[in-house]
Amino acid sequence: MTTRLLPPLFLFSASAVLLFAQKPPEATDGQWHGDAPYLLEDGWKPLLDGQDLKGWHGRDTHLPFEWFTTRGVRWEPVLSPARLSGVAAPAGAMLNGPAGKTVDLVTDGKFGDVELYLEFLIPKGSNSGVYLHSLYEVQIYDSWGVEHPQYIDCGGIYHRWINNQGVGGSGPKTNASRRPGEWQSFYIWFRAPRFDAAGKKTGNARFIRVLHNGLLVQDNVEVDGPTRSGMEIPEAPANSLMLQGDHGPVAFRNLYVRPLRPVAGR
Repeated sequence: MTTRLLPPLFLFSASAVLLFAQKPPEATDGQWHGDAPYLLEDGWKPLLDGQDLKGWHGRDTHLPFEWFTTRGVRWEPVLSPARLSGVAAPAGAMLNGPAGKTVDLVTDGKFGDVELYLEFLIPKGSNSGVYLHSLYEVQIYDSWGVEHPQYIDCGGIYHRWINNQGVGGSGPKTNASRRPGEWQSFYIWFRAPRFDAAGKKTGNARFIRVLHNGLLVQDNVEVDGPTRSGMEIPEAPANSLMLQGDHGPVAFRNLYVRPLRPVAGR
């Protein structure tokens, strides 16, 4: 029998297929790996369907619901640096209304231990936030150029509000903020609070890691209760996610979640 040797190109292609088909690791190293993680790894679930706001609802407040999906977000650095605009259309990005002051946006679904990736864009001087479990806030803020960032700055864990004063909070380790009008990202590893069989709380919620534009800004930060302006709901093993909509213009896109995997060394 004559054995034919496969051409080198075929051998390379076959090995590449095997490499790409390998099961991804069951743990994560908590680092940035180039492209957005939902493009590189399995298990991510989109929170926007690319068409509308199905799966979301407005927080029960007095403000109107003005969120809309848009095919593009426009920022005018000279004519209106504190505003954003967009044309309403079925798309995978969303904007918090024409004035940038509308009701907070809440997922219909609930999540426990979770990895969250999202991208956001704010104009000059704007303010928003991402609330894990709708209770614990990672701050979104125009912190471009801030030399010594604090908990109020972008990537900070906001403080609690106890007896009419702020308590706690965690400033970002570094200022990773981009200029206003540029898309930015958060990649958050979050562990939910723990409860025993009787419903008694046995462990606090914890931000295991937060990357802002790929840079580490929070590392193993425990939160012993809801941060300021969270929803008035009890802490629980699973809760919704919330995006702040009433503090200034903000746009979001590429929101993805997946169950938390073990983080190496954590």
